[in-house]
Amino acid sequence: MARKIKGEKLDGWLILDKPQGLTSTDCVTRAKRFFNAQKAGHAGTLDPMATGILAIAFGEATKTVPYAMDAEKIYRFEASWGAATDTDDAEGKVIATSDVRPVPAAVLAALPAFLGWTQQIPPAYSAVKVDGERAYDLAREGEVVELKSRPAFIRRLEVVETPSPDRTVFEMTCGKGVYVRAFVRDIAKILGTCAHVSVLRRLRVGGFGEAGAISLEALGEMAYSDAAKLHVHPVETALDDIPALAIGEADTARIRSGQAVPVRGTAFATAEAMMEGAGDEPPVLLLKSQSGRPVAMAELKLGSFHPLRVFNL
Repeated sequence: MARKIKGEKLDGWLILDKPQGLTSTDCVTRAKRFFNAQKAGHAGTLDPMATGILAIAFGEATKTVPYAMDAEKIYRFEASWGAATDTDDAEGKVIATSDVRPVPAAVLAALPAFLGWTQQIPPAYSAVKVDGERAYDLAREGEVVELKSRPAFIRRLEVVETPSPDRTVFEMTCGKGVYVRAFVRDIAKILGTCAHVSVLRRLRVGGFGEAGAISLEALGEMAYSDAAKLHVHPVETALDDIPALAIGEADTARIRSGQAVPVRGTAFATAEAMMEGAGDEPPVLLLKSQSGRPVAMAELKLGSFHPLRVFNL
């Protein structure tokens, strides 16, 4: 006998304004409980000290999490000059100090070195795996964690304000896997001092921003109600930047059963344009039914649509 899944079926995205002091997992657990949902996950971890946009996926939306995580993110954060910590943020222990306070002009002059594709070494206290273990677990056990540099893409870097010689507020638009804490650590080195992140807020994840967000406190007040469900966005909300095509009923049935279907009719022109703009990897698109319901994420290759993730909606 099949094991009964606990909770109610709920599919879609919740845009949570994460409070300070909770882990991303804590927030997902609470949101899942408030909706009595069967399945939930999130698109991109926020540190406990960080606040802001945490996109939580329920049910079939969890199949779109990889695409949401690949989206650009916007952060606003404060660097506190003159003290480095073992975690590179305000929650860590001070491991180095400096009397040097960079002048605003020097900070601005250092920014271009971080724009575009660069190499970044993640903080020792990060979720990067080392021989199957999380780096932060090893660091907490007192082990010396040496992580390799990884490609990082930062599209925009701005100084928002300089409240005092000890503090500078930045805003950053970046790609997946960029660590704000690592940026602050590295720019401090360039400027001949040390620093840590004292305030961190995520303003946006792809198409998910502050305008559509709800606080955990407000969500708790309407828990288990229809009012709470009004804050759950459709599954395809995370896929706004991915091309979509409608397919016929027969092809919808084949895709749902995991079969590839040939490109037909009016889809040819769209398929050709996608192939021309594609690199080495097959282009990915969202297939919809004639009624506009999401059917699957699919790869376009060899003149056919090949299902990657099929939605049971």
